[in-house]
Parts: sequence; structure tokens; C-alpha cells
Amino acid sequence: MRVDVVTDTSQLSWDDVHRPARGVVYGLLEEHDPALARSLHDEGWGGHPLKPVGVAGPQFKGAPRKKGVYTTSPEGSVWFGSPVPEIAAALISALALRTEIVWGAARLRIQGFTIEVDVPTPVEGLVELRTATPVVLRHEGRELLPGEGHYIDRLEHNLQHKADVLGLPAPRGLRVLEAGPRRRFLVRGAPRIGAQVRVAMEADPRFVDAIRSWGLGLDTVQGFGWIR
Repeated sequence: MRVDVVTDTSQLSWDDVHRPARGVVYGLLEEHDPALARSLHDEGWGGHPLKPVGVAGPQFKGAPRKKGVYTTSPEGSVWFGSPVPEIAAALISALALRTEIVWGAARLRIQGFTIEVDVPTPVEGLVELRTATPVVLRHEGRELLPGEGHYIDRLEHNLQHKADVLGLPAPRGLRVLEAGPRRRFLVRGAPRIGAQVRVAMEADPRFVDAIRSWGLGLDTVQGFGWIR
């Protein structure tokens, strides 16, 4: 779901790029289905602790580049997604009643939203995916970056876990084809370190469709790992 937004502020605090995401998602779910919001927050989904929700935003098309500042433009968007129909429906229903999203210190006025339903289903075999936000992975409490030891192992484990939640075959032959620069954000007082990536894998087309609405790596409900 792409939500088109505008804001009166010319820039956001870097702390507000990812920090508000979790609260925004659970706030929307709470408005439509409080029991679902509590269950997802406290227990995860389907007997697993993972939360099958992805979010990315806000992003502003054509925003001027300015060192040390996250600038805005009149063409903003926030993305929400879930491979679980019940969760996706709750987000859609809540957004349909909203006129704005409070994202940290910024108020984003909703101009409309689009539900992505016509994505071509990929065929069985090799697929490439690129993220729009950094992918967060950890090993023994340490944040990992592409090229470091255990990075592929932890990402494969993450994808296997997500496939188990969805009851789908796990992908095979994962490779990192490209990685962006290191990015660091503070979220609830703790650092989140990662990088955008382009990966290739052999995957069931149903899993590819699902993961596009969920994301790669950890903390997807916090806005990380969103797939373009």
C-alpha cells in the first residue's frame, strides 16, 4: 500500500526516519482491531515471534540533497505491507479513515493511497530483489554488514524463518550482488546499523510475492529491509 502524503515541514529529523514506524503501524492496527494489534505485538504470528509487517517511509521524490538533513518535497509517500491478508486488511481499513499520519514531529497529510495488486507474479527460479531501506541483521548481539562473516548465514536464516511462518518453501542459493553504504540510526535508544542490498536467490514465486510485502532481515516493522 502506497500512501501519498504531503507535509508542511521542509525537513525531518534523522531520528524520525525510522523511530516512529513501529508506533504508526501498531496505532493503525489498534484503531481497526485492538485484539489483533495486541496479539501481534505480544506473541507474533502463527506461533512464531516474527511480525509479518513491512513499512517504509516517509520518502520524498525529488527532495533536494542537503548534508546532514533529511529533506522533503511535495511528493511524499509511506509504504505499508503484510503477506498476511488479515493484517493487510486491518491496515487498509484504518488508513481509509485517516486524514493524516503523525510521523514523529511531522504531520503527513494523506492525499490518497494505492493498493498494489497487479504486480506480475514471477516464475519459478532465479529472482533479484533490491531494498529501499537498510537491511538489519545481527550475530551474537552485533550488527552485521554485507561482506562480513555470518551475513549470508543470518539472512538465509531470516528468510527460512519467514518461509516457515508463511508455510512456504524457503529460497535457495542466496547471493548479495550489490550493497550500499553503511547506515546508522538510533531507535528507542539503541543503534540499528545496516545497508541497502541487491540480492539474488532461487525462490518459489509465492514466497517472492509475500516477501515483497514484508521485507528482508530484522526490524521490518521499524521500517528496515523494505523491498522496492
